[in-house]
Amino acid sequence: MPVLELEKRAMDLAPKSINKPKRTVGMIISTGAPVRRHDFSGEYSEVLSLDGVDTSRPNIPLLDSHRQDSLDRVLGRVTEVKREAGSLIAIVRFAKTPAGNTAFKAVRNGDFSAVSIGYSIQKSKDTIDGNTGDVVRTVLSWMLHEVSLVPVPADAGAHIRSTPVPNAKKKGSAPAQKSTVQNNNPGGASTLETRAESNQEIRALSETFGLGVEFSNQHIDAGTPIEEVRTVAQGLVQNRTQTAPQVTVTATLDPSPEEAAQHMGEAVFARSMPSHKLSEQARSYAHMTTLDMARATLSTRGVATTGLSPADTITRALHSTSDFPLIFADTANRSLRQGYEAAPQTLKRLARQTTAKDFRSKTGIQLSEAPTLEKVGENGEYKYGTFAEASESYAIDTFGKIVGLSRKALVNDDLGAFVDLAGKFGMAAAEFEAQFLIDLLEAGSGLGPTMSDTKTLFHADHNNLAGAGAALDGTSLGVARLAMRKQKGLSGKPINITPSHVLIPPELETLAEQILATIQPTKSADVNPFGGKLELLVDARLNDPTRWFVVADPARIDGLEYAYLQGEEGPQTETRAGFEVDGVEVKVRLDFGAAFMDWRGWYTNEGA
Repeated sequence: MPVLELEKRAMDLAPKSINKPKRTVGMIISTGAPVRRHDFSGEYSEVLSLDGVDTSRPNIPLLDSHRQDSLDRVLGRVTEVKREAGSLIAIVRFAKTPAGNTAFKAVRNGDFSAVSIGYSIQKSKDTIDGNTGDVVRTVLSWMLHEVSLVPVPADAGAHIRSTPVPNAKKKGSAPAQKSTVQNNNPGGASTLETRAESNQEIRALSETFGLGVEFSNQHIDAGTPIEEVRTVAQGLVQNRTQTAPQVTVTATLDPSPEEAAQHMGEAVFARSMPSHKLSEQARSYAHMTTLDMARATLSTRGVATTGLSPADTITRALHSTSDFPLIFADTANRSLRQGYEAAPQTLKRLARQTTAKDFRSKTGIQLSEAPTLEKVGENGEYKYGTFAEASESYAIDTFGKIVGLSRKALVNDDLGAFVDLAGKFGMAAAEFEAQFLIDLLEAGSGLGPTMSDTKTLFHADHNNLAGAGAALDGTSLGVARLAMRKQKGLSGKPINITPSHVLIPPELETLAEQILATIQPTKSADVNPFGGKLELLVDARLNDPTRWFVVADPARIDGLEYAYLQGEEGPQTETRAGFEVDGVEVKVRLDFGAAFMDWRGWYTNEGA
């Protein structure tokens, strides 16, 4: 039986137990009432044993809807957990933060009335209900991880607390008992202090569950202990839920269908990539077949699979729910990313990455260096300075392909080829980007693209083109470095650019390594002036076997720039049930563009 790492169930808040000065409130976080759940074996009722709760986890947080992705989701923390009258009670303190203030005000006004707990199951036991034949899973030991404010409650035994939480330190009252996994004494739970409080609690139970005045009067007149009243109320509510399934409150599941699909996708990816270390959440799905996953996604959405053949089950999963295709979208995305990141992209190291908000032309404005400061006259008059500016523009575009996973492969549980193909598409995306940048560099017969001044990137007027071709050696490198050092900005002043890389085709690799090697000289004439100062980059995509380039650090001066659509950096995937293909179609999309924003950080020599 797979064990979920974190379970969630929802209950009602106790607004009348608020302590405004201390910013605290009491919550009934569990009554042990049954909650309907699903797993891959089917539906069952889960019952939490309140004797088995472990509250030893330090600093249990109060969260917004189980969200843990930022500090803004933390609304406060749990200060105390105790057993009382057959329920598990928590005292929480709201944080003095914008999020905490907003939540505390909403709770104080009665706008929020439901909470949920997140917990991990340590030990459970399955039995069969003799009356209904349903599976009942009793959680014998569990650890409380967090408490959350949520929109919808699910615990049938939860109720809005009608009295303040008794103060454990109040004179004359017994201290509240904190439950842990070692606490196996249900009789140790504290009781309400007076019969009046018991009667008030009984009326609250009757009102919350809609049991009527007769129910409360009957037990008040009989003096029924509150624990027994609560048990009877829970039984009545459970029976009413079973006989009227149209009035069902859906429990908050962990994981959600979308999260489960993501974890299944990771498990599928790990089949073909044994080196991938599965996350804790994905381990439960590691040995599931494609058919198991199809049944699971259908069951989660309430679609029966009894009597369906494997092929029909998979077909129905493809067309009855979006969760099943999501599994393969996650698998494709993981494989795609791995292939994309593994592919070498030399020219990207010489470029600056940015983003584009949309597909319209993106313009980069280049300002000149600041004007020279001048002496202020005796009258304190300052002279105005000006900046020169230039601009280059380009737009990103969309590129992509569709990968098909056939229904036959799904039925046969043959996903290895799909994972491999997605990985190759990732490598293809990286290769596309790399070739895009190379084509840009080699445009204009090797002189690069035309800039906004109507001249090519490499041009004599730009002082970045060797006057005559020369083989790569110390002398020609010295000329290139000098030319880059003497580059002038828009205002005509030297800007002292330092070269950092030498870019060459593979035909020049050995020669370049010899030239750039650090030498331990025996005399000053043997000193290598370039040793350790220029990094060598080799790209086999360069077509000219003799042309070489010297490039400055893109972090120090504008040069080559590439962009992705904002929020979609790198290749993206989308998945749908196939229409043209009887199976799953995964679309790989890349929104990408590049341009040279300035010529001053690049120099070329056609070689010899």
